[in-house]
Amino acid sequence: MPYHPQADIAIIGGSGLYEIQGFNETAVVDIDTPYGKPSDAITIGELQGVSVAFLPRHGRGHRVSPSELPFRANIYALKTLGVKRIVSVSAVGSLQARFEPQHLVVPDQLIDRTRFRDSTFFEDGVVAHITFAEPFCPGVSRVIAGGGAGQGIPTHAGATLVVMEGPAFSTKAESQMYRAWGGDLIGMTAIPEAKLAREAEMCYGTMAWVTDYDCWHPDHDAVTVEMVVENLVANIANSRIILRHIMPELTALGPCECQTALANAVITDRAMIPDAVRRRLYPIAGRHLAPPQPNSPTGGN
Repeated sequence: MPYHPQADIAIIGGSGLYEIQGFNETAVVDIDTPYGKPSDAITIGELQGVSVAFLPRHGRGHRVSPSELPFRANIYALKTLGVKRIVSVSAVGSLQARFEPQHLVVPDQLIDRTRFRDSTFFEDGVVAHITFAEPFCPGVSRVIAGGGAGQGIPTHAGATLVVMEGPAFSTKAESQMYRAWGGDLIGMTAIPEAKLAREAEMCYGTMAWVTDYDCWHPDHDAVTVEMVVENLVANIANSRIILRHIMPELTALGPCECQTALANAVITDRAMIPDAVRRRLYPIAGRHLAPPQPNSPTGGN
């Protein structure tokens, strides 16, 4: 694979996020992966002395639907750039009155309601079972929440994010069901993004910005695109402020269990992994897929 400039932190979100005061762009890279191309070219630069990669999740101009997102290509590409931690910036609907539009929420749990998405790198002759009880990196989440509160932005640490397939918004019955399940927020992109980041041993946290009350709230009209866009503009401005301030803290985080997620996850006998699969997965999990040494046991767990 050709060499590309490297980055420590990745930000996945809207195409305008990289327009941050103090961000110095150094390269725009167009990467091919075994899973196709990412959503768009990745902008690399320096922010507050930290090397950062920006990936527009839906492509510049918001061209890619949630169900069509190349999640595996996105995470694979960021891994090849050396990224260790990902901050996801997402628009979400609120399922609880306390999470108001233009509030920042940093979720710590997920409910997966997606249906049509490839959610693992491990297939075609290799099996891995990651631990996903805590789907978000606690260190990255703590830094995001601290950054929001430190800038005087209404911020909530801890919430359950329901991830729906989309692209249509919820029915009223669905919205009430998610509330009954204990859901606090609803969005369309954290799954399989968070799962794939864990498989790639990358720390992942979400900056979830509330744009609306979904359609459950009796005192608010059903969600409209116009309502979402209006709040989205304000949320992007606040995202830029927070991101500029938290970069040094993110790089200062110590070792994390996310970074060893595959240590005991791959259960396939290493000698039986097809060579083509081993080569494809090398950037993601190469150190965990080494074949057994001569005259040693099979290497299975």
